[in-house]
Amino acid sequence: MSPRGRMPRPKAYAHPPPQGWRLATAQTSGYMVGMSWTSGLALFVLTIAAMEGVAYAAHRWVMHGPGWFLHASHHRPRIGNWELNDLYAVIFAVPSFVLLLGGVQLGWWPGFTWIGAGIAAYGAIYFGFHDWIVHNRLPGRFVPRSRYMKRIVQAHRLHHAVEAKHGTVSFGFLVAPRPEALKAELKRRAHAGVRAPRG
Repeated sequence: MSPRGRMPRPKAYAHPPPQGWRLATAQTSGYMVGMSWTSGLALFVLTIAAMEGVAYAAHRWVMHGPGWFLHASHHRPRIGNWELNDLYAVIFAVPSFVLLLGGVQLGWWPGFTWIGAGIAAYGAIYFGFHDWIVHNRLPGRFVPRSRYMKRIVQAHRLHHAVEAKHGTVSFGFLVAPRPEALKAELKRRAHAGVRAPRG
């Protein structure tokens, strides 16, 4: 209280917050009000599950179709740290980036933020499974021990038993048929294009 019994007036900021900061704060508040955390998390999980179907379709009908000119490098011995197939990681990251930008900064429907995050999460899971666990592109070796991990790793290695554009099996990443069924299918196709045994 001041000597005269009045409340002191608040001091003005020497440097008031910029307009962009106030706009971002308002957008964030609207985003929080626009969708509950439970709805957002449900959409996030559903997006991760749906991405397995998207990845299967892209792998089977794009990478082993018109996009083979990039994916072929992944079915051959890699020279160096990179391969043309790595460009697919950049291509598939674009929708996630756009949805996150629109949902967080541009005032789009809040669900786009959760969908973009779900796509990014699936990409991270895919990278850990595919590039580290299966293809050992990072330091340290992961040894699968659970029945599920052994199944999906073996399924993907059977996929790579075929170097050709056509004739391979198992196009999923986190969901895969039993290895016995995949081996039977390869045998039925007379092992067309199967890589010669090493050694």
